[in-house]
Amino acid sequence: MTYDFDEHIDRRRFDSIKWHHYGKDVLPMWVADMDFRSPPPVIDALRERVDHGVFGYGRSPDELREVFVERLRTLYNWQVTPEDLIFIPGVVPGFNLTCQIAAAPGDGVLIQTPIYYPVLYAPAEASLTNDEMELTRRRDGTYEIDFDLMDETITDKTRIFILCNPHNPVGRVFRRDELERMAEICLREDILICSDEIHCDLLLDDNVHTPIASLAPEVAAQTVTLMAPSKTYNIAGLKCSIAIIENGELRQRFCESYSGLMPSVNILGYTAALAAYRDGGPWLEAALSYLEENRDIVQQFVAEELPGISMGNLEGTYLAWLDCRGSAIPGNPHTFFLEQGKIALNDGATFGSGGEGFVRLNFGCPRSTLREGLERIKRALTSLEK
Repeated sequence: MTYDFDEHIDRRRFDSIKWHHYGKDVLPMWVADMDFRSPPPVIDALRERVDHGVFGYGRSPDELREVFVERLRTLYNWQVTPEDLIFIPGVVPGFNLTCQIAAAPGDGVLIQTPIYYPVLYAPAEASLTNDEMELTRRRDGTYEIDFDLMDETITDKTRIFILCNPHNPVGRVFRRDELERMAEICLREDILICSDEIHCDLLLDDNVHTPIASLAPEVAAQTVTLMAPSKTYNIAGLKCSIAIIENGELRQRFCESYSGLMPSVNILGYTAALAAYRDGGPWLEAALSYLEENRDIVQQFVAEELPGISMGNLEGTYLAWLDCRGSAIPGNPHTFFLEQGKIALNDGATFGSGGEGFVRLNFGCPRSTLREGLERIKRALTSLEK
């Protein structure tokens, strides 16, 4: 089956945050949802469920649990049980809830910046502190972990480590040896790992994702893993995510704290998730091929047409992390491109320390939209020469 990722879909007709946050003259390439139509099996399953016409309270389908458990086994050789899965309405509520149940007020949460900005706010919501360390950016734009700095950042009050892998916004897919070192430190210091792996299916080139909990039983016993079909299959608005918790006591605490505070996943979210994981493979394969070409276009354009801006190698996600610090842009590059180029990118400063002078560009869009966005960036830079 062929899929038309070049199709332009008018998202302004409906209530899209991405397309309505800024004015009509602004091209939005910021929030992390794609402008592609979702997989046909997902749309068909939703249509069938809507045609049923009854929308009472639902429950997580047994088939969804079985399909997801088999997915973890096939992709990662990770053996979990259906009982280890907790369906929740989002990854962000997942790591916020983990902060609530796994630490006491005044304790610390280890965070590697720059990072997806809701992670920065999660500790304070639970009266915890941010124990922040910056990822190290090499000359070629690739990020790595300074493990000595990680050791130094941990205090006797650090209780949780929020890992983001694949990493948003820097685009790293951490290697197994890197994950093993992080896990070793957390086990030694008795720190719970909360691993945001929402982009785990969005792997570019030959990169391989390894869930940190799959490394060893002792790591799994000390880890809350958060995954979702939302970014992968472009169904974020349907609010269905999965927490994988093999530690029975921890899972019970998570469920007890969840009860009454967060809504359950809605019935259409369950329907979409099952169809995506069960039948969405061919669509995902085609989408990844299209995204790789988009990534290559961005890299080439940045290198050849955007003086003073650079981009490291992107291993995963559909989010380009652009370093504008070598350009002549006055002030904040996000504001500059919004005002001078009429293009909305994410402000790198919102991702915490190490994000200043960067912008994040979402290239999960038709190629014509991508080229228009890049040209707007170029025209904005050209205006500096006048």
